Amino acid sequence: MNIKQLLTVVSCATILFWVIWISIVSQINPFETDFFGFLLFYLTLLFSLLGTFFLASFAFRKAFNKFSLEYSIVGTSFRQSFFFALLVDSILILQGAKMLNILNTILLVAAVVVLEFFFLSYKKRI
Repeated sequence: MNIKQLLTVVSCATILFWVIWISIVSQINPFETDFFGFLLFYLTLLFSLLGTFFLASFAFRKAFNKFSLEYSIVGTSFRQSFFFALLVDSILILQGAKMLNILNTILLVAAVVVLEFFFLSYKKRI
């Protein structure tokens, strides 16, 4: 799969997940739903944010780093987009459970930063 096909698939999937998330928001009453309703809400939001952040990150990196290989940009963009989408989704889950405070937010951000530093410093041995 080349880069153009990948971006087309990710764009279509992102649009589909945003449409599904909007329909979930408009159809499900949060006061009457069960665990499955919340699971659908947060999973579709996670994948929607992942696709959106990936496309924005890839476009930004491609525009400002023209001499880098596209395949290395894809890996970095996907990893960082996943971490950021997971961070946003985790913060919303904690807020929904009324457990969000400044300490939890700092710990979540610190965990994501440490994880990203690990992946930046990790060198593959050949």
